[in-house]
Amino acid sequence: MTGIILAGGKSSRMGFNKAFIDIGGQHIIKRTINLFKELFDEIILVVNNPADYEQLDIPTVTDIFKGAGSLGGIYTGLFHASSEHSFIAACDMPFLNKEVISRMIQVADGSSITVPFIMGRYHPLHAVYSHTCLKPIAEMIKNQDLRITNLFQKVKVKKLDEKNWLFSEQISSSLDNINTREDLNRAIQSLSHLAPLQSAKCEF
Repeated sequence: MTGIILAGGKSSRMGFNKAFIDIGGQHIIKRTINLFKELFDEIILVVNNPADYEQLDIPTVTDIFKGAGSLGGIYTGLFHASSEHSFIAACDMPFLNKEVISRMIQVADGSSITVPFIMGRYHPLHAVYSHTCLKPIAEMIKNQDLRITNLFQKVKVKKLDEKNWLFSEQISSSLDNINTREDLNRAIQSLSHLAPLQSAKCEF
């Protein structure tokens, strides 16, 4: 399986590139890459400006469909991935959990998408996608339908809700992302709780 990191967002609410936010002395993007190296043989960064990420020494690609948001980023990553299935995450998720991702990989079977459905909503930027999504995504972009969850109506989806997780704190932590400065402050305060969450177990 390929690990794909979407780092092409505008970060308009933060005013700077969220991938390079420092959490506990390390950039979020570097944390994610180090984790992905433990999980995947292939890692792809989907970015707007490859020059910003040269120092990471990870293959980078730019959007095939310009202006198509995260859906376009998913398409681009899947298009370049050599694996049938890819785990896709956003670049602003500081506490991605290896146990959570590993279990999602294990249960991804023949579904086009394996995605958490937690607290009443999907989390499409912490999910496993297959190459079978490429055609319907391309059609959606052509029709200017950029809402990722609309894709879920067009392909086979495995939904993982609260009952699939032994420790709700573990999945909640892994799904956490940073959109505002308030989110950043909360993430920094959560660092003291990161170790016990990482050592927790999840079951399906």
